[in-house]
Amino acid sequence: MSSVSLRLPDDLAERLGHLAQVTGRSKTFYMIEAIKEHIDDLEDLYLAEQRLIAIRASQTQPISLADMMKRYAQD
Repeated sequence: MSSVSLRLPDDLAERLGHLAQVTGRSKTFYMIEAIKEHIDDLEDLYLAEQRLIAIRASQTQPISLADMMKRYAQD
């Protein structure tokens, strides 16, 4: 596992410390969880933006939600 140095605003550091203390988890645990969740969101946003660019450039065609449900519905 890699090590990273991070400077937090005092109020955020206090909140993180309090959360760790009352839950018995480490501050590192919560920082990793927050970063993972945010990176997931950013990756989804990037993918959506790339798809929109491809649609606008007529490089791909969108499909409706109804067609998507038909295609991937499990019986």
